[in-house]
Amino acid sequence: MASSVQHPWLLLLLVLLSAVAPATARTPVFDDNYVPTWGADGYHLRSGAGFCSKSTYGSGFFRMRMKVPGGYTPGVVTAFFLMSVPPQSSDRDEVDFEFLGNVDGQPITLQTNVFVNGHGNREQRLKLWIFVDDVPIRVLRNLTGRVPEYEFPAKRMGIWASLWNGSDWATDRGRIKIDWNRAPFTAGYQGFNVDACANTSSTPCHSTDWWWNARRYRRLSARQRAAYENVKKTYMYYDYCADKDRFKNTTMPVECSHTTT
Repeated sequence: MASSVQHPWLLLLLVLLSAVAPATARTPVFDDNYVPTWGADGYHLRSGAGFCSKSTYGSGFFRMRMKVPGGYTPGVVTAFFLMSVPPQSSDRDEVDFEFLGNVDGQPITLQTNVFVNGHGNREQRLKLWIFVDDVPIRVLRNLTGRVPEYEFPAKRMGIWASLWNGSDWATDRGRIKIDWNRAPFTAGYQGFNVDACANTSSTPCHSTDWWWNARRYRRLSARQRAAYENVKKTYMYYDYCADKDRFKNTTMPVECSHTTT
């Protein structure tokens, strides 16, 4: 994610990020960094629940340990994402992890998406394997200022998480709905520490004084590049940049011509 002043070199998405800052004596609890946003009142049994961070951030490493609902879960969406404020505004920046439920015996789908100035429709979908820690699954290069009309997230963002009803689109394009007879659907979240440059920081968010702005995080290592290419080849089954029918009457997004990592 980028600050509004300067951008990092890559937007790098990893599932269950394992890179951490030096250990601290106390493990943060939920109330340190987060607040419930909806569902805490007990009246959202058919719409879900969610929480968000108390602060917004201009750069950092964002991670969460998640356990998605098991069993028969078509239509159920478990999300972890970054979003600028005010939320859902028409010019928002957003970076999404969305775990899409499925029928018994079928793997969960992980959908990623990126919004810049309210422009989304950058979905990629893949089937999850067993161990996914520290494996890159999505890379968006920052070529703003070098490539005309290139879009890259630049707003401060908050951290959000939610469990909600996506029956109209999440599973088999909405053909399979939530079976409420199998409710409740429960998701677990752990790891409420945040390594990021908050809106209250006196140090600029692009500063190399922050450990996550070090040179090693500006591009993929050879090992990460190989892992990323294997993810795309083996597990990814939808990429908006490869959807020629979707863009047959419009122009392919400019970043699709600059995917080299």
